[in-house]
Amino acid sequence: MLDYNWIPVFMTGLGTMFLIGEILVKARGVFFLLGAGFISTFFISYLEPSAIWYMLPLYFIGMLLIIIDGKLLNDGTLSIIGLLTMLLTVGFTAPNWTAGIYAIIGVIVGAVGALIFLKAFPKRDMWGKIALLDTLSSEKGYNSMNETYAALVGQEGETVTPMRPSGTVRVDGRELSAITDGKWLDRGSRIKVMNVSGARIMVEKIEDVQDS
Repeated sequence: MLDYNWIPVFMTGLGTMFLIGEILVKARGVFFLLGAGFISTFFISYLEPSAIWYMLPLYFIGMLLIIIDGKLLNDGTLSIIGLLTMLLTVGFTAPNWTAGIYAIIGVIVGAVGALIFLKAFPKRDMWGKIALLDTLSSEKGYNSMNETYAALVGQEGETVTPMRPSGTVRVDGRELSAITDGKWLDRGSRIKVMNVSGARIMVEKIEDVQDS
């Protein structure tokens, strides 16, 4: 069976799917054992014993980078590096380029396929930021913050620092970061909040507003 070039797609696909599934959901280690079994079988089947000791750990190092990203960084950088490491290790392990391409496809399909486990098993909370599962809800203060900023439109205040063109203004007794439409203002200039977009506050000098 190992003579067929398409066999690696199943071993790497199932292995990756279960391993990433273990990261995404609470599977109590069952998915890890299944995934490690499939991946180990792939490497053992195609590598010389002397090469297994560094190629197989490299694959799991790639997986570890994904876990570190999910637990600590949440910006996706290490996840991308980890996934590329996994792709390279299976690609170079395969006996030829055709089998290597199948092995790489298996990792990609397996990684995407692991998402189906999110529908059937309890999710881990480590992927909230990357997967955008951590919704910006009113309960968490995001919408209330935007509403507070939006209420500033039309209010007057003064610059606390020079605006070049960004700086700090004081409006309604609060010091806030703001920006002008490109004009530089001196410290102590009277300003008016003209527009708010999210946390971006646009102000203009009151004299300029009156002149327009």
